[in-house]
Amino acid sequence: MLQETTNAAVSNAAGLESMGFADMIEHMDAVNWTVLIVLIVMSAMSIFWIIFNAIKAARLKGSTDRVINTFWETQNAQDAIRFMEEQPKSEPFSKVALDAAQAAAHHQRHEGSRLVESLNRSEFVDRALRQAVTRESLKLEDGLTVLATVGATAPFVGLLGTVWGIYRALIRIGASGQADIGAVAGPVGEALIMTAIGLGVAIPAVLGYNFFVRLNRGTNNKLDTFAHDLHDFFATGSRVGETSAPAKV
Repeated sequence: MLQETTNAAVSNAAGLESMGFADMIEHMDAVNWTVLIVLIVMSAMSIFWIIFNAIKAARLKGSTDRVINTFWETQNAQDAIRFMEEQPKSEPFSKVALDAAQAAAHHQRHEGSRLVESLNRSEFVDRALRQAVTRESLKLEDGLTVLATVGATAPFVGLLGTVWGIYRALIRIGASGQADIGAVAGPVGEALIMTAIGLGVAIPAVLGYNFFVRLNRGTNNKLDTFAHDLHDFFATGSRVGETSAPAKV
């Protein structure tokens, strides 16, 4: 009796040791490998877009006020436009200002044409600004769809590994006729590890998505405010509430 108890204890100890990550890698089948590889790819995509958007947000935070203030403080319109043209392609506020300036200049060049008859200056500039703001807002959302998808699906991918591990444990029980720790520890360990990996992939993606959505909401509000000021300036020749602004294009 004592010998049986000792053997059972040794078997249980060996079974618990088989629940580690290294043992899981050693005994994984095709389904487990597929699940693990998918989770690794999802994690890599998530990390890439989190880093990419973090760098973009940091650059944008450092340039937004400088770009806006420089535009309004520059007295010569050509100098202001030249400054906007020198900004990086990823800088949204300068691109919105350039689109507004180009629309106003285009409308002015075609005075007396059907264009002017169909749309006045205010309407033409407003349409250009709407298109520019929409375009730049969409650019701010780069990678957010990936983060949302990873955050929503990674737990279920990990759950697939969990279900498969439990299924393998049941098969092992049926094959051995015993339900001891030694028979089920390995597959159950794989199941628990897959669940943990799935959650580990999903949580950063969800946190990153929520952070960048909130950050972009503030940027979009600034874009809308800037666009309204640009519309007033290019449509009327002066910014509402300001006594000085760049010379009208």
